[in-house]
Amino acid sequence: MNILLASSEVVPFSKTGGLADVAGALPGAIAAQGHKVMVVSPRYAKSKTPAKNTGKKIKVAMGKRRESAELYEATLPAGANGVEAPVIFIANKKYYGRNELYTDADGDYPDNDLRFAFFARALLEAARAKGFKPDILHLNDWQSALAAVYLRTVMEKDAFFASTKILLTIHNLGYQGLFEPDTVEKVGLPPSVFDMEMLEFYGKVNYLKGGIVFSDAISTVSRKYSREIQTPEYGMGLEGILRKRSDRLFGILNGVDYTAWNPETDKLIAANYSKKNISGKEACKKDLLASFGLPYVPGKAVVGMVSRLDRQKGFDILEAALEDIMIRDLQLVILGTGRKQYHEFFESVGNRYAGRLGVRLAYDNTIAHKIEAGSDMFLMPSRYEPCGLNQMYSLKYGTVPVVRGTGGLDDTVFEWDGAGVGNGFKFYDYNRHALLECIDRALKTYIDKRAWSKIMANGMAEDHSWATSARQYIELYEKMSVR
Repeated sequence: MNILLASSEVVPFSKTGGLADVAGALPGAIAAQGHKVMVVSPRYAKSKTPAKNTGKKIKVAMGKRRESAELYEATLPAGANGVEAPVIFIANKKYYGRNELYTDADGDYPDNDLRFAFFARALLEAARAKGFKPDILHLNDWQSALAAVYLRTVMEKDAFFASTKILLTIHNLGYQGLFEPDTVEKVGLPPSVFDMEMLEFYGKVNYLKGGIVFSDAISTVSRKYSREIQTPEYGMGLEGILRKRSDRLFGILNGVDYTAWNPETDKLIAANYSKKNISGKEACKKDLLASFGLPYVPGKAVVGMVSRLDRQKGFDILEAALEDIMIRDLQLVILGTGRKQYHEFFESVGNRYAGRLGVRLAYDNTIAHKIEAGSDMFLMPSRYEPCGLNQMYSLKYGTVPVVRGTGGLDDTVFEWDGAGVGNGFKFYDYNRHALLECIDRALKTYIDKRAWSKIMANGMAEDHSWATSARQYIELYEKMSVR
């Protein structure tokens, strides 16, 4: 099959979140299983990764205007599967020659509707210019979702895409691409799509909803999240249309790049170790604590967090529980940036818990690796978590996840049963009391070194590689092709 994967960000060329990691790893994993994959993404001014100008230019219809773009190309680095995949970049300085991908200091760019309508239409023209007829057009999130609307409306008789099936993957339903009604005319769509059964959403144009309505199938990044988003609690107003399309809605868990996240080969940690020889983990623990200026205390549990500081990630209940957490026999280290209120909170409590709490309000990849390797437990109290990657990194590093059972966290973390089965600890009620009770269960088990070693071994034995996820995507592609 020919698979065109469209993403507004792709590691190592651009990144704001987990979407970029998926777009950077999944294509090679699919190609390794015998399929042709082409990735298409905008070429942002801030990307310093080299790309070659192909010499090809495309014309893109934007309402009554025709605008142009240049096509650049590069190759995704070979990951664990050893297979490279080509990336085609849409270059247009007016839309993508900016300091950031989606926002500046004042918030979202006001012309994001045009920027990503242009991307959605241009990615189709890029496929045509390259002579790449996609059997599957794999769209990701709202930024590329409008391509499904174009193909099924103004381009429905285009012979080049006559056999193309469309998959839309939702990585986070919280981001939908909402714009004013006049967007429909500006981006060259028929007025009829501004209807509650299509793109209209409480008086706005909703790009993600358009993708949901016009795609042949929809996927999310975990099985649990695919069920959760059909409920009012998690559906963000789209639960009705998602329930309506539930027969075309699937959950496929993201994978992990074990070339980057593997304690046996990780060059960013103090000592390498494996399931067979765990001894290096203690050296990593000492190194982690030193990095945060905390004392090493033999036998004391270290709990780590690497996260965006946001209510979605559970920082409201963490803030409410912090005083009680810090009287427990543990040390807590946190790495991340996010909302100003949480920056101010952690800055204000830093001295109060000297020797027990270490906080670094930044993003630092080296420290992130040190936390995964040096912690005994990894805390993720998320309000919702479509997939989550850190809990899967933690399993590989023998760092026991302590999580709220939502989305991908519920799919990958299984409660320790005290008899040899399980890889972590989880709670369900979203409040400080449930969080504290779960931490207490983990701390009580931590004292039993034999039980703790078994939990670590269970997690380290699991395989969450991209090869597994790629097989599931290919099965879905094949199912779509015969419908």
